[in-house]
Amino acid sequence: MAKARAQLLAIHQDDIREDDAEQTLDESGDPLEESGRTVDSSDEEVEESVAEDIARFEDSFVGINKRYRLINRIGEGTFSTVYKAEDLEYNNFDNRWDIDEHESRKWASPSSRKRLLKRPHYVAIKKIYVTSSPMRIFNELELLYDLKHSDSVCPLITAFRHHDQVVAVLPYFQHRDFRDYYRDMKIPEMRLYFRSLFTALRSVHAKKILHRDIKPTNFLYNPQYSRGVLVDFGLAEREGTDWHPCACTQTPEDRRYRISHSHYAQIQHQPPSYPKNETRNSRRANRAGTRGFRAPEVLLKCTQQNTSIDMWSAGVILLTILSRRFPFFHSTDDIDALLEITTIFGRKKLKETSLLHGQVFETNIPSYSDGGHSLEKIILWCTGRSSKDEGTGLKKELEDDEKEAVQFLYRLMECDPTKRITADEALRHPFIARAFEDSEGDDDMDLVGV
Repeated sequence: MAKARAQLLAIHQDDIREDDAEQTLDESGDPLEESGRTVDSSDEEVEESVAEDIARFEDSFVGINKRYRLINRIGEGTFSTVYKAEDLEYNNFDNRWDIDEHESRKWASPSSRKRLLKRPHYVAIKKIYVTSSPMRIFNELELLYDLKHSDSVCPLITAFRHHDQVVAVLPYFQHRDFRDYYRDMKIPEMRLYFRSLFTALRSVHAKKILHRDIKPTNFLYNPQYSRGVLVDFGLAEREGTDWHPCACTQTPEDRRYRISHSHYAQIQHQPPSYPKNETRNSRRANRAGTRGFRAPEVLLKCTQQNTSIDMWSAGVILLTILSRRFPFFHSTDDIDALLEITTIFGRKKLKETSLLHGQVFETNIPSYSDGGHSLEKIILWCTGRSSKDEGTGLKKELEDDEKEAVQFLYRLMECDPTKRITADEALRHPFIARAFEDSEGDDDMDLVGV
């Protein structure tokens, strides 16, 4: 997308005093870079640099190799590194978290159960970087503990600290790199993928927790079993944390009154201009997450964000799969991100959304239309079906099941968070509900429970 000027102006003064440059939480890693590091590797495929990294970790964390045999590095992000390890003391503890083990034993013969006890059991060891604040680490471990019995959510087994180094021990889940399968997913497979994801989000949101970093690399999915687990709660927080009044929570009447009596309303009929000296306080809000997956209200610095931000991010994943483009959005900053959304939804929708949160959105890009483009058209463009059919001369259209997916996508990518579908509603939506019909009678389609 071409660079152009866009501007965000606050309609009213907030009760927030910090400078805009001071952000509350950090940005997660680039989704394209991260996805290349989530591939599950066999024990033999250990690169020399990874082996050296493991050796350094074992030297710095005294005693870790007595309880776990580190095998390989399976993930690396902005705030942590994850290793696959064998649990050397597995049989000495209660392992109710191990759903796969329970399922295996349930159907195994007595002789097979003895063999199961002797086989190696794997865990994922998450080494949290020492640059992370103590409060961030405590928050992540506390939320993981609270979610330990939640469906399709990766539970916390235990945690250790050695000096300033903290590690969290989590179940090890077999999964595939999102980039290996998303282009080949059919609609029935999409239903199963999102049934599992929204099952996890329903559990998380029921406890009033915002994950804040929903993206493919944080949902470990196994297409073979049509199930996945939600991981990485490093940016998660409880709903209501550090909230300040935002216009989006006011009644429509109060919001209209405030807008009509704002500085913005007074200069509507004047030539566009920029103040030489800005005297209003800057607005500070939580912007944690990953570029391309942030909801409009996050980009617009809403100070009362809720669980609906995760639903927008899930919608971006669905748009990615339907369009066969990853990452779909790839902006360099928040202004570019808003412009990318404007390309699809149009200037009118973005202006309305901005006013909803007490902000003004203006852009001087002439190519942006007021109405934007339909998601159907976007998907047809991205999948090379924008031209007419050579045989019939008719305009190409989406298949019926694709149209149903797009209607569901509109509910997820609703710019107004108050109108956005919830995780519980999503599981009852016809698009997801049909996943139960597709998997009826298949015993391998069970959701992951912990």
